[in-house]
Amino acid sequence: MTAVTEPEAAQGPGEAAARATEAILRDTLEGAHRGVVVDSPPGAGKSTLVVRAARELAASGHPLMVIAQTNAQVDDLVDRIATADPELPVGRLHSSDAQPYDPVLDGHPSVRTSAKPADLAGLDIVVSTAAKWAWVKPGDPWRYAIVDEAYQMRSDALLAVAGLFERALFVGDPGQLDPFSQVGAEQWAGLSYDPSASAVSALLSHNPGLPQHRLPVSWRLPASAAPLVSGAFYPYTPFRSGTGPGDRTLAFAAPSDGSPADRVLDEAAEAGWGLLELPARPTPRTDPEAVAAVAEVVRRMLEREGAAVSERSEEPVPLTAARVAVGTAHRDQAAAVRAELAARGVEGVTVDTANRLQGREFDVTVVLHPLSGRPDATEFHLETGRLCVLASRHRHACVVVCRAGVAELLDDHPSTEPVQLGVTLRSPDGWEAHQSVLAHLSEHAVRVP
Repeated sequence: MTAVTEPEAAQGPGEAAARATEAILRDTLEGAHRGVVVDSPPGAGKSTLVVRAARELAASGHPLMVIAQTNAQVDDLVDRIATADPELPVGRLHSSDAQPYDPVLDGHPSVRTSAKPADLAGLDIVVSTAAKWAWVKPGDPWRYAIVDEAYQMRSDALLAVAGLFERALFVGDPGQLDPFSQVGAEQWAGLSYDPSASAVSALLSHNPGLPQHRLPVSWRLPASAAPLVSGAFYPYTPFRSGTGPGDRTLAFAAPSDGSPADRVLDEAAEAGWGLLELPARPTPRTDPEAVAAVAEVVRRMLEREGAAVSERSEEPVPLTAARVAVGTAHRDQAAAVRAELAARGVEGVTVDTANRLQGREFDVTVVLHPLSGRPDATEFHLETGRLCVLASRHRHACVVVCRAGVAELLDDHPSTEPVQLGVTLRSPDGWEAHQSVLAHLSEHAVRVP
């Protein structure tokens, strides 16, 4: 397994991150290649890099287009750029819907919004989704483009916009969920023109000599989480935490009542991880006992008045509902958890699927394990990116709720996916990643009799 290199290990996290950023910007601004690829682990400052690169590219005197994958990502980038440089003109190219963008952008005088590209001509930076850019007619190509969340972009979407720019910076997280496709694409697997492959995979298959960089530090994941997440999901692009052991602490004002929920919370506060293990049993997907256990952990977490200390504040910061999230594999599971929380009088906690939690950050997360109570291990539930997202949203601690028997389930259902020639693996398969994560969680288990 690839490890953080010795020169990086000798540097402080801030120095390592700064050197990586300078190298990325140097290749982007001064290099001769038509593209630069940057792999970013969870919480490594991807958005900060994109904003800085956008500002420096705009300052070079050439028009810049920025491509994101969702409207929420576009609005967030425009807001960040305008906040970082209030004098920099930024265009938000949007659809013709009734509410096409976040109203927060109206608070930035430097931001101009329009559904027509001609209205934004001459601006230093124009930001939009890949779907909207695909409708823009190629004319004089933009000098530069930045493709954000490039691993979430399908290669056919990249092909639709590739004629609009000359050089591009591709930034994304290789450990997240793969691009979504509504139709099967098995017949193209391994081919350089596979339309369902990520934009980065297609780009590198046609241009293997492009510079490839990685951001080596996660500023989100604590020292307790980075080694596990890096080893399980990023063996080819390893990273470390920007903080060390003891730099962050989580404590509860109210003592434990001795219940399994309180015991697993104490374990997670101490070790960064906690596994609440229910008795082995095949269950329906919306397992009532597991859902109730998730809701009880959240309720007790808030009742016990947790407080977090980190590098962001010298004083303890209250752990509020807004800083807690619940992650599930399926929407019906998320709906069941919301209903259970409401029945317990808990409001304000984010409850959603891994797909919708991508890119978000919380102090504490509670995860309903994708394989809990299942009679089989399907490709969907073993997908590496899904478990990676669920295990990498937290700054302080993660509690996993799961029924016993997953290790045996994995042993009974070894990886049997067909080997496809030409397909480059950028992470371990889901079977291996699940085994690695489960082995670590078992060291922090609280078992419910």
